[in-house]
Amino acid sequence: MTEIMIASEMNDDQIDTAVAQLRAAMRKHRKEISKDTAQHVLGTENLGMRMFAVFRGLAEAVSAFIVRLVPVNRDRTPQEALNATGRKQYTDQKVVDAMPRGKGKDAQVIFFKPRPEAFTNGYITDEALEKEYAFLGLTPADSYSLCAVNEADPVFADEHPNATHWKDADGKWCFATFHRWNGGRKVYVNRHDYDWRVDWLFAGLRK
Repeated sequence: MTEIMIASEMNDDQIDTAVAQLRAAMRKHRKEISKDTAQHVLGTENLGMRMFAVFRGLAEAVSAFIVRLVPVNRDRTPQEALNATGRKQYTDQKVVDAMPRGKGKDAQVIFFKPRPEAFTNGYITDEALEKEYAFLGLTPADSYSLCAVNEADPVFADEHPNATHWKDADGKWCFATFHRWNGGRKVYVNRHDYDWRVDWLFAGLRK
């Protein structure tokens, strides 16, 4: 298993790339904004800093990523993938049997915490969580990849309770969570009828 460190400095080439992407996006969507409106916006005080604030907000979120590269055995049954983690299981077998399998012999799994503004009274809904994945350019990690991380490093969930979610064939939210509770290492797989607390790390894959 490999933990990937995220570099924290920008260089001139990266700045030029960011500016080029902004230029391309504005040219692509130029018909959506009138000339007079654009001129008015260009007169906004500190426009550059306000645009940079969006980039900085995304950079701050990315800088807190925990990234793990793991091999994934996708030939296992869903139950075998759970068994390999060696954890006490609390599951709905129908949900387990339908867990997303994913693709690829390896997975780069990215763990993140949603932005504070995504929570309401200390909780985040599955719908709001999906927006956080989209903001970060991620999709929810398949359950096989998440199992692989917790199989390779059983201690990880002791300090970093971690989870992923998906919708089943009926459009109902389901989840897989790994954490330590009352002295034991546990995994839960079931349908999700509640919102998420602030203490979870969520697992994603790059789009």
